[in-house]
Amino acid sequence: MKLAFLYYPVTNLEDSLAFYRNTFGFEEAWREGEHTVALVLPNSDVRMLIEEDEQELSAGGVFLVDSVDAFYKEHKEYMTFVKEPLDIPPGRYAICRDISGNCLRIIDFSKEKATV
Repeated sequence: MKLAFLYYPVTNLEDSLAFYRNTFGFEEAWREGEHTVALVLPNSDVRMLIEEDEQELSAGGVFLVDSVDAFYKEHKEYMTFVKEPLDIPPGRYAICRDISGNCLRIIDFSKEKATV
């Protein structure tokens, strides 16, 4: 497992994009539709994902795992999953909570591996 992104739900994607560009110097790395933008901080490994989604859930880390389904199966008995595994463009995705109620997002890139 490794940290892939810092995730921030936003209320206005374009305004938030301008804020992170102008205030912190982030650059756009890629987009997914009209509601998701990945940002990169130049000369850094820091990646951030801003999205007009999941406003009711907290910001937090998005962790890359080998298999979201395997992680879910192994941890579902003692972790609370807010969002069970589902398909997203690069692979699979789920959200669980830590013991303090913070959201932990997990992702795999299984669809990308399948097309290579």
